[in-house]
Order: sequence, then C-alpha cells, then structure tokens
Amino acid sequence: MSHESGAAARDEFRDLPQNPSVRHLKLEAKRRLAAGEFTTLHDAQLAVAREHGMRSWAALKQHIEAAQAAQAGQTGQAGQPAEAEASHALDQVRWVLQRYATSDDVPGWTPPAPGELAEHFTEHFLDLVPPETLAKTLGGVAAKLRQELVPVGVAPDRARARVADLRVEATTEQEPPYRLTGLRVYPDGGAVTDARVSRDARPPAASLGPVPEPVPGQIGESAAELGLVGVIAAGDWGTAPTSTSWAHAHGWADLDQDVPLRPEHGFPARAITKLITSTAVLRLVERGVIGLDDPVNARLRSLRLADDTVSVRELLSHTGGVDSPASMWADSVSDPVAVLGAVVGCSGPRGEFAYSNGGYAVLGQLIADLTESSFAEAVTRLVLEPLGMADSWFPQEPPTADSTDVADSTDVASGYRLAQDGTFVPEPLPMFTLQAAGGLWSTGPDLVRFGSAWSTLLPRELADEALRPQASRGETGAEIGLGWLLQYPKQVVGHAGSGPGSSASLIVSVPDGRTSVVLTNRLTTVEAVNVALIRPLA
Repeated sequence: MSHESGAAARDEFRDLPQNPSVRHLKLEAKRRLAAGEFTTLHDAQLAVAREHGMRSWAALKQHIEAAQAAQAGQTGQAGQPAEAEASHALDQVRWVLQRYATSDDVPGWTPPAPGELAEHFTEHFLDLVPPETLAKTLGGVAAKLRQELVPVGVAPDRARARVADLRVEATTEQEPPYRLTGLRVYPDGGAVTDARVSRDARPPAASLGPVPEPVPGQIGESAAELGLVGVIAAGDWGTAPTSTSWAHAHGWADLDQDVPLRPEHGFPARAITKLITSTAVLRLVERGVIGLDDPVNARLRSLRLADDTVSVRELLSHTGGVDSPASMWADSVSDPVAVLGAVVGCSGPRGEFAYSNGGYAVLGQLIADLTESSFAEAVTRLVLEPLGMADSWFPQEPPTADSTDVADSTDVASGYRLAQDGTFVPEPLPMFTLQAAGGLWSTGPDLVRFGSAWSTLLPRELADEALRPQASRGETGAEIGLGWLLQYPKQVVGHAGSGPGSSASLIVSVPDGRTSVVLTNRLTTVEAVNVALIRPLA
C-alpha cells in the first residue's frame, strides 16, 4: 500500500477490541511501517490512533489505560478487589494528597516540617526535590488533589493513579518505614493545552552525528506524553566516541522567543556533578595525594567534619553520615563554609547509605585544599579538559543566552514549568549553592564524553573500585559505588539530576560501556526515557 493510501486510511474509524492492548496496537503499527505503508513509526502509530477515533497515540494509550483501570477497579488483577494487595506506595500517595490538598484553602496552612517530610520521603528524594519545590508544585494543583484518587496499577512498592486530570506515580523503599523514593504528579496528556508544543505545531528537531533510527520517534513520543518543551537525547553506542557519538534535540530552548533547541545547548547537570567530583578525587588518589581510606579531616584546612574518623571512601559512597543543609538553591554559588559552617555535622547513620550533598561539598573543599586552587579550576584541569569537555563549566550565577559566564559561547536552554491552565511558563534555573554536589552545567555530547571515557583517566583497578558496591541503597539490587548509583540487576550504572526547570539523566551500560544521556528543560523524571533509549540495544 502506498503512503498516500495509508494516509487516507486514517479517516477509516474502527472499534477497539473488547480488551485492547497497547502492545498489540504498537506491533500493528510496526508491521505497517515494515510493509512500507508509512515512512516513520510515529506516522504509523498516529494512523492507528486516528483509525480508532483518537487524536494521538498518547490519547489512545490513555484511553486504553483508563479502560484497564476501570476493569481493575471491578475485579482486580486476579479476580480480587483492586486494592486487596496492600500498597505502601498508595498509602504514601494518599498522605501526600491529603497533606497538600488544603494548601490553597485553609487559612494559615503551613507546609510539612522537615521532620514530618522525613517520615514519608527518603533523604535522597528531598535532596533532589527540596521541600519548597514540593510545596510549590503540589500547592499549584491543590484543588485537584481534593478530588477522588483512582488507582490504575498498584504493587507493594509502587503505584500509579489518577486524581482529577493528573497522573500520579510513586515508588517506595522495600523495607520499613517504606518512605517514598520517587513521586511524580503531572498533567495527563490532554491537560497540556499549550499549542506551541503540540504535535500539530511540529516542534523543531535537530541532530548531530549518526543518530540511531528509532531515537527521533522515541523522543518525540516522550515529549508528547510527558509534556516537555524541549528534550535532548545523546549517546555513544560504540568504543570510539569521535565516530559513534550522536545527539538529537526536539522542541524549544526558548519557547517565548521561538529559539529551537539544538544538540549543543547547555543545561544544568545538577547531581550528575557528583560523578565529576568523584572522578577528580580518584585522580588525586591515583597520584598518591590522598588515600581512599584516609580520614578527611587530616587534609582539610578550610573546614572540618565533626567526626575525625570519616574517610574519603565514606564521603564518596554517602556512608559517612554527613549532614546536608536544608536548602541548597540560591541566586549564586556560595563558599562551602558559608553554607555548612566551619564544623560540618555528622549526625546521620555511619556505614549506611544516606544521600549527602553535604558530604560532596566537603569533598569539593578537600579537592580545593589539596590542589591549592578553587574547586572549579581543579576539576576543570583534572577531568573536564582531559576528556575534551569544552562545553562544560561551573558558573557562579545562573547563565543565560546573553551571559558571559558560559563555556565557549555555549547557548543555554531556558527552564519551564506547566501552569495550572496547561500552558508553559518560564521557570528560573537557580544555582545549586554547593558546586561539588550539583554545580556543573554541560551539554548532552559533553556528558556522553564523560560517561564513555571517565575510566580512561584512572588505572583499571581504581576505575573498577569506583563501580564496586560499597553499600546497599535500600531498593532491590540498588547499590552505591564511589559516586556511581549502581543497578547491576539491570546492567546499568549512572546518576540523575533535577531541580526547578530542568532534569538530567546519565546511564552507562555495564557490559559494553555504551552511554546514554537525556536532558530536558522541565522538572520531571526522565530516567524511564533514558532506559528506554539504551535498553533495546542492550
């Protein structure tokens, strides 16, 4: 069948089967693509959706999920009531909705105190999504949170649900107290009313290098489903980054100024910075400047830890119990002493994983003290320059398109958030006050260079040690290396980073070292997008 006849078929409506399956319909779209009926998978999926009376593939998926949810509400997954199996994640979601639902309605409402939040969220989550961001995000949709919560899929440690026109996804720890390790509350596909990012608006796209054939379609689909202004995917599927690395940009760097996103646009890397800091420390270990198991206080000059016995290894693996400041977002970078104080507390669990921005800030000061230079200067010499990361830098203030504090004239993407009316509005990109924990700004191609080649800066045994499990992270199969978050059951390692107006993810495939990076100019979870990119090739 020709492409023209395939296009005509989009007006031939068909009823969905009694028990529709997204997987079955996607296979149908792939079959029609292979038959030459369409030129891209996106066109084939769109045709299938419209033939069933839906405006888009995302709308078709939502329709099917809603039908499955209604069925599950009657019988559950195995003929039992839908919530017969206890779900800690669903219980936590109910607490979140109840706690924030009246923030716009009850006079004198106050957000949860840090101690209360710590009972329901892990420290790692609250480091990535600070309390003020949580309150701002949920407070903006408080009226919707007061409506009925409809579970879509539940398990003991995870839950998917709908409330009003919002989707809710949550994951919890495997062991008591079952705190939330992840929470997403985002508009359903139909809630994004901003015509500037709709498929009909044909968001711009640009590529660099040999982009794998499925990537543009996957990224376009993800942008539509998650509601993204702009997203960059970058990767290296081979062993020679100069010939196999690639990047693909979809959408807008500045929606209000009609600036298309390019693969070279800069983004805040946020917590991915910790991998850069870790590598710099390991380079100093290799040179004999300090040992992994040396006490940190023996070499610090500008500040000290309250516990003299905490080692370099413990700081790298978040097992030193070092305290973190309550808030780490500001208009500019601060000196670690000004944020942490002259003596940094160590009130956390020793020898157990407890995510610590404070610990990495201390490592940054250790690097500065050992090299007798600023942290940014030292890490640039130790890591960025040797790997050719010329478009990565540590700004003192939030860079803009007109800023002079930008590496090699790299343009930066603007941050956005989704307003209650479904349109995108600018979201300032604040600075992470502690550079060593989250102050790097970079590009997709540069972060791929790091993921592909960081180990070449170290002796084999030291690189292997960085990826050796140092402690459990509380989830099944999840462990911590020396800075690296390890998921060996899934054969991947990496790190994510997020903050107001942006999100980032870096994943390295363990068997072959392939690297995948996703950057977007909205605060959302992009780990699943990144995993979907790299997994089909694993």
